[in-house]
Amino acid sequence: MNQSTRPSPLRTAILGYGVAGRYFHGAFLGVDPDYEVTLIATANPERAAQARAEHPGVQILEDPQKIAEHAEDLDLVVVATPPASHVELAQSALRAGLDVVVDKPFAPSSAEGAALIAEAASRGRRLTVFQNRRYDADFLTLKQLIDGGELGRVHTLESRFEWWKPAGERAWKAATPVDAGGGILYDLGPHLIDQAIQLLGPVTSCTASLRRISLADDAPADDPQAPENTAHLLLTHASGVESRLTMSSLSALEGPRFLALGTEGAWRTAGKDPQEAALRAGTRPDAPGFGRESVEQAGELSRGEGVTATPPGTGDYGRFYRELAVALRTGGTVPVDPQDSVEVLRLIEVAHRDARTA
Repeated sequence: MNQSTRPSPLRTAILGYGVAGRYFHGAFLGVDPDYEVTLIATANPERAAQARAEHPGVQILEDPQKIAEHAEDLDLVVVATPPASHVELAQSALRAGLDVVVDKPFAPSSAEGAALIAEAASRGRRLTVFQNRRYDADFLTLKQLIDGGELGRVHTLESRFEWWKPAGERAWKAATPVDAGGGILYDLGPHLIDQAIQLLGPVTSCTASLRRISLADDAPADDPQAPENTAHLLLTHASGVESRLTMSSLSALEGPRFLALGTEGAWRTAGKDPQEAALRAGTRPDAPGFGRESVEQAGELSRGEGVTATPPGTGDYGRFYRELAVALRTGGTVPVDPQDSVEVLRLIEVAHRDARTA
């Protein structure tokens, strides 16, 4: 598009400048000409300094709850704070006449998520959820294989997010109770459950095993509000396919990131999408080759005799914001229907109930 005909950038506020606000939102908004990062809310002096260095000219707001006072200078608000504050901050932005992106988990409960959707509709505002793992390199490859029939009829999907954090999670994650969106299921479940539904369709049943494996000076394992650090879900899709989802922060050896089994073949991959690691290492999203898997990271396909490497894929979290800019300017479909995230929250609630009554 010629510079003279490009629409004015969408003036954007990022509420929270931790890992989510800085890397998953700020990094991509900062290189996208359709957006201008106008305001960042953080009370942390070190993060404020990072924000000023990475977004020259940005205004720093210490209290995100005062976002409505700046509505005249904004078009879009990105809520990237801890989950317990998502609903209140999203409501404030919607009521101030602004469009809103909410990081995952969308809300602490499906009822609160549904209420936010209703409020956005009543006010004529656009609301979406940042389900960035729909743009992971390995997920995009697997979706292409399934849609193209390369595996035949898929009957089983295994999907894992595992890492080794024996010292526990960072402060707010370790302290947030389950009813406020704490625990590994609220942290990672929105990714794995959403991916499974996008690949294999609606879920008809969910069973769960959730455990709090106690660490030194940790919350008691029998505290029902203590956030779990290990979760196993078995989802049955309407098609009859089973998804087996594993989340753990106490796995010193990781299993396959994906293992998809079909009637004509299977595909597996190890490791995680390269985008987050690249961002943390200081690579900008507009760097050549950003998001592309190495040959070693690529998946493996088998039809029963031998294994063939599939071509390395390329992840693209920035696609979410490119699609959002089009939607906001044309009235088109937002990149993630927030109702999808409400369904994920409903399944997380089912999992917690199932685990308590097992």
